[in-house]
Amino acid sequence: MPSNSAFPLHNKKPNLHQDSHQIDNLPHDLLLHILSRLPISSLIQFHSVCRSWRLLAQHTQDFCHKNDNFRCLIFHCDYPIRNQLYFVDFPPFTQHKYSVKRIFTPFAATMPEYDVVGSCNGFLCLSDSLYNEKLFVYNPFTRDYLELPKTKEISNPDVVCGVGFHPETKQLKIVKIVYSRGFRRIQRRFHHSEVQVFTLGSSDWRSIGRINHHLAQGQSPAVVNGRLHWVSQPRRYHLGRTIVSFDLASEEFIDIPKPDFGSLSRCNYHLVILNDCLSAAVYCSHGKMEIWVMKQYGVKESWVKSFNIGSYMPKALKQEATEMSFKVSKIALRGRIVRVVCILNSGEILLEYRNRALVLFNPNTGKFKDVSFEGIPNWFQTVVHFGSLNRIDSLFE
Repeated sequence: MPSNSAFPLHNKKPNLHQDSHQIDNLPHDLLLHILSRLPISSLIQFHSVCRSWRLLAQHTQDFCHKNDNFRCLIFHCDYPIRNQLYFVDFPPFTQHKYSVKRIFTPFAATMPEYDVVGSCNGFLCLSDSLYNEKLFVYNPFTRDYLELPKTKEISNPDVVCGVGFHPETKQLKIVKIVYSRGFRRIQRRFHHSEVQVFTLGSSDWRSIGRINHHLAQGQSPAVVNGRLHWVSQPRRYHLGRTIVSFDLASEEFIDIPKPDFGSLSRCNYHLVILNDCLSAAVYCSHGKMEIWVMKQYGVKESWVKSFNIGSYMPKALKQEATEMSFKVSKIALRGRIVRVVCILNSGEILLEYRNRALVLFNPNTGKFKDVSFEGIPNWFQTVVHFGSLNRIDSLFE
């Protein structure tokens, strides 16, 4: 079972006067180099000791923007009873077995069941999965959070959310797309949609119109080039699906061109960002998968089939036939057979199978390797997160 100890933990009380004096004697550049090699879970403990150490930790983060050492894996679990978040510092994936730690969620009493909308600039966006009412922006390492204002109520809605940060406007925005269902619900025809945008630092949501596409629910948008990207639901009499982007600066929806050939004409694929490029993981027959990468953003001809992933059965899934607990996990019920999580610096690809198992795939050798962490939940959704020491009010400045 996962550990019940909530993060962060402090094992012993440091000698502040002695340690601060020793650190002050070290060259500043050397200190930054040392601290930049720490994972975010260690840096946050350093940050909590005293004011001078806190400033030094903050300077380290600013100096090492999007440091790979600040990358971690967050696991969202909704089984057996209440939702929980766990994390592990991004490991080297060696034979050494790392342990996951539980993340404290201070608003759990008011929102016991939630979905992870996405990760952005050190913050998670969490949405109410029961009533579609509440949205929180939350830094899981500093525990700083903000509940967003509620939007107007619509009966029986379908809701799609996304979160992103635009590098030029320096604004973090949450996008909420609300579909109201008409009488032809069985045919999945939606008579009305409304797009609402909340800019962090503002006081209320803005309605910016409607969207012509019906976006698939349960997917976190892929964020690159200051845009959110979703895949649309298939339309009646149209077998293909559309890649739809939302520009966080202009607040316009723009369709992304797909190649005229290849497997992207199929319906079953999901989006992911690999090496800062928009990519599509396409499900093929017999459990196989292709990954197409848009090498030059927005250029139709730059789509390239970069990876072929064969079929594989992780060890954890072999026990699934004797376990029926997935019936009570919403995450597992709407999960995919296999999902691309990210690509490592080594070139290996991290895969998530049925929200149950993590596997590394080596494109050069075609081999798979099961990944396991001590205390990992039985059912989970994996989120790649870059940890941050930032507080939410820092984005208002």
